Amino acid sequence: MIEDVLIVGAGLAGLMAAQRVQAMGKTAVILEKAPTVGGRLATWPLGSGQADAGAQFFTVREPEFQKFVSDWQEKELVFEWSRGWADGSLLDGAEDGFPRYAAKAGMTTVAQHLAQNLTVHVQTELVEIKQIGNGWEVVTGDGRSYKVPALILTPPVPQSLALLDAGDVPLTANDRTALEKIEYAPSLTGLFWIEGGVMLPPPGAIQQPNETISWIADNQQKGVSPKATILTAQANPTVSQLWYEAPNNELLGMFVGELRPFLHKNSTIKAHHIHRWRYALPTVLHPQRTLLAANLPPLAFAGDAFNGPRVEGAVLSGLTAVKLFIPSK
Repeated sequence: MIEDVLIVGAGLAGLMAAQRVQAMGKTAVILEKAPTVGGRLATWPLGSGQADAGAQFFTVREPEFQKFVSDWQEKELVFEWSRGWADGSLLDGAEDGFPRYAAKAGMTTVAQHLAQNLTVHVQTELVEIKQIGNGWEVVTGDGRSYKVPALILTPPVPQSLALLDAGDVPLTANDRTALEKIEYAPSLTGLFWIEGGVMLPPPGAIQQPNETISWIADNQQKGVSPKATILTAQANPTVSQLWYEAPNNELLGMFVGELRPFLHKNSTIKAHHIHRWRYALPTVLHPQRTLLAANLPPLAFAGDAFNGPRVEGAVLSGLTAVKLFIPSK
């Protein structure tokens, strides 16, 4: 089968783009280097439980995204988790009126739901992207190649640029400058299996942006880990940048010291996992939902760095990229 569009990355932007391509009567294939779909929609096992390790929740501001979320609610895939968080005082969370949605069985399940009827090749490492005539050749690490007329790149922009540079793709100076302006902050994330009680107010999370650990969530209270208490802790962006290369034993000490006030006196940590997200939070955004490369065959860049550093932004960016390629009927 000759695909109409090849999409790199099976995060939300890529999955939503592929869904839209198929809905418009065209064919798409997604290539993803990870073992599973979802990107930062990541739910990982730990001990006898599991935890959301990347995106913790999402909000809705745009009607286009609300349509999808309403459908997911009807399918009992997602639920309204909260309308605000405590600030670390152990008091009930403050409400600001914005629903925060989470997935009942973990955020990964949203990505898995979207991927059900799509062609996705996981564990597929790419080495270069080359222009061939009026289209593209995408070359994988095991020597396979895909020749397609149109391409959507959804990885973090530095990774997309590296693939294009490996294939000597001549981006215009304006496009390269716009893409190189995009910046990201990392996130250090720790998952902790707790035996004993924890002290987090309902609905099971605190948000404290100015503290070393800016986010702590109890995945059991959240409903994601019914059989075990698994905490997700995320360092703030500044701390994550400073500590990013620190060895795991030092990171563990930092996390445990910050978590201790939220654990009962006799609670213990049975297991843990530390993860480094290098491109967790776009901090300098591209002002548009997508960037369509000039003077090249159809090539669009999409993701949460394009006018919306949230789950919603990734969704709308992927959809917008497709609109540039395939006119509505």
